[in-house]
Amino acid sequence: MTPQQVAHIRSSFNLVAPGAAQVAALFYQHLFAVDPSLRALFKGELSQQGERLMQMIGAAVGLLDQPERLVPVLRTLGARHRGYGVRAAHYDSVGTALLRTLRDGLGVAFTPAVAEAWATMYGLVAREMQRAEEPATA
Repeated sequence: MTPQQVAHIRSSFNLVAPGAAQVAALFYQHLFAVDPSLRALFKGELSQQGERLMQMIGAAVGLLDQPERLVPVLRTLGARHRGYGVRAAHYDSVGTALLRTLRDGLGVAFTPAVAEAWATMYGLVAREMQRAEEPATA
């Protein structure tokens, strides 16, 4: 990622972060519209899931310029998600929902450069999460 892309992501995330609960709810609305079958993967309260989602995105945004710290976190997260039943095809649905959520949440601030930066970031996140090791079984 370029420094300019990192700057676009951070500045745009700062615009949506104050409304984290609403943003997360909108994300899940988009996600289940894109792929209704994914609803079955969510066992707990969506509000709590949304809180964790926004925290994870915020942490990733904060570590974008520190890939040596970000990549291990993403791989651990990917292993956990694989255990929940997440498959490779699901990552496309999540990416689509994320970009739609940002488009709706940012309005005119969702410029082509911001969209490209987020698409690049999500590509990195999805790629590294899918490279995760299989979770250990006891």
